[in-house]
Amino acid sequence: MRDILAGVDAVEKIAPVDDKRLGVYGHSYGGYMTMWTVTHSKRFKAAVAGAGIANWISYYGQNGIDQWMVPYFGGTAYDNPAVYDRLSPIRAIRDAATPTFMYVGERDVECPPAQSLEFWHGLKAMGVPTSLVIYEGEGHGIRTPAHNHDLDARVINWFDRYLGG
Repeated sequence: MRDILAGVDAVEKIAPVDDKRLGVYGHSYGGYMTMWTVTHSKRFKAAVAGAGIANWISYYGQNGIDQWMVPYFGGTAYDNPAVYDRLSPIRAIRDAATPTFMYVGERDVECPPAQSLEFWHGLKAMGVPTSLVIYEGEGHGIRTPAHNHDLDARVINWFDRYLGG
């Protein structure tokens, strides 16, 4: 997140950016970073998280690509749960305030829908404006033209609503 914020700061120094109308949007690891950002910063006024990861511990047991996590986290979720837990956006859900739209494919084995559902539920419990769409039959990427069109419209509408068109 430090890199994201430093990048925004750098752009604001050279371009006319309205800091009161910043949005953040990411998919996959970017979806995770979006979830992390909205639980650790109030700087962004709207967010879109595609196929994100809310809880690294439950993710470890849900996804079909878990072996990359072992060297990244220094062990499995069973060997080193504290680091997985510390880096899970859901642990800071009480600090979230940014309206967040989430989407994910129904058949996503890389970032399973349960992760987006868990984060959506947490935001709802905190009274944060949120919306979640699970695209039927889709995997990690949204590929069906009708679903792509729908997603584009939802993202634009979300940012228009919370960033003031």
